[in-house]
Amino acid sequence: MFDFFWNLASFIVALSILVTVHEYGHFWVARRAKVEVLRFSIGFGKPLCRWYDKQGTEYVIAMIPLGGYVKMLDERVDDVPIEKRHLAFNNKPVLSRIAVVAAGPLANFLFAILVLAVMYMIGVQSAKPVVGEVQVNSRAAMANVQSGDHILMMSDKEVETWQDVTFSLMSHLGEEYIEVKVQDAQQQIAIRKININGWKLDKQDEAPLHAIGITPFRPALTLTLGHIADNSAAQQAGLKVNDTLLAVNNQPLSDWQQFVQIIQSSANQNLTLSIERNTINQSLEITPHERRADDGTLQGFLGVVPLLEKWPDGYIETRHYGPWDSMVLGAEKTFDLIRLSFDMIGNLLSGQVSVKNLSGPVGIAVGAGNSVSYGIVAFLSFLALISVNLGVFNLLPLPVLDGGHLMYYIIELIRKKPVSEKTQELGFKVGAMVLIALTCFALLNDVSRL
Repeated sequence: MFDFFWNLASFIVALSILVTVHEYGHFWVARRAKVEVLRFSIGFGKPLCRWYDKQGTEYVIAMIPLGGYVKMLDERVDDVPIEKRHLAFNNKPVLSRIAVVAAGPLANFLFAILVLAVMYMIGVQSAKPVVGEVQVNSRAAMANVQSGDHILMMSDKEVETWQDVTFSLMSHLGEEYIEVKVQDAQQQIAIRKININGWKLDKQDEAPLHAIGITPFRPALTLTLGHIADNSAAQQAGLKVNDTLLAVNNQPLSDWQQFVQIIQSSANQNLTLSIERNTINQSLEITPHERRADDGTLQGFLGVVPLLEKWPDGYIETRHYGPWDSMVLGAEKTFDLIRLSFDMIGNLLSGQVSVKNLSGPVGIAVGAGNSVSYGIVAFLSFLALISVNLGVFNLLPLPVLDGGHLMYYIIELIRKKPVSEKTQELGFKVGAMVLIALTCFALLNDVSRL
């Protein structure tokens, strides 16, 4: 229950920030285009609070935090007095209207640059992209990718983190191969040519790296406990953090995976667990709780997380940058995210990426909650990613979105006359249906992940 409210609160905070940024972009440019702004609302529905500025604009924070809007004076919506017609949005030159509409997505992109710059100034900690395991007969295995390979470049782009590797891999979907420059375990430079012809992300939530057979290096799991879940079987039996597991029913344990297999096959069964606590060996009686696995079978679980072995020297890096370099890196990263977002839209339409990978509000809420739990740097990275996605999504040529309005205004700019009201109305209806269908599908995907 705590996780639910934590994720919900994180979602509301993140979405409110991003919606405010987006709508302020529209608001700021509308003011400079001499358009009268009637209302600036964050959220929909019943207002929770409201106030007015000196120019008469109403500011609202509403009950449903799933978006926002800027209401401008417009003869197509309101009865506008003759003396105010020059302030109506619909009477402004088409280039001014384009600027006002495009300002929302642009504000999201600029916000992403700023957020990423702050993140880089704080310092980014990441693991070097060193290959841990390679799945037999996978695309990576057939390219001779080996355990211990340190990935240096993907095609002609340098990579420093696993996120860089993943984004680069996704941006090459639909191509025949990708060249990967590595430094192997013997410190020799080699080129691995991975065949990705026909490769698709057609499984729900499958990580791109896993899809081609690569598992990033991580230190081995120890048999020493690092976390005990509240109200778990482990807590009820008296297990404590830093206990070291020695044996189950007098069967010695050699590694964590062996222990997991024993527990999963022992739901609701009494077990004798031998442990070492503060250099003293002792035994505990424990009964694993049960839960249903993805395949429907019952599994035992204790509610414990092990400690990892220490990372090898040099594998974890924390990079800090000055203000100027941070802004440059923020701009480069934002551009890469924009390009990747458009690539993913194209891959969704072409079938290279399954629609099962779409996420809705629930998925965003879980991501927001997790990122906040990991700290300010992770949350800033999450904000930047969602801000870019929000900007790109709003540029889609659906008439209910900013991109649809831009499409109509560009047509007007070319034809020298506006698109007919009848055509616009039809477009809005079709766009609304498409948007509702996408939202419902994303929500279904979210539910299937719960």
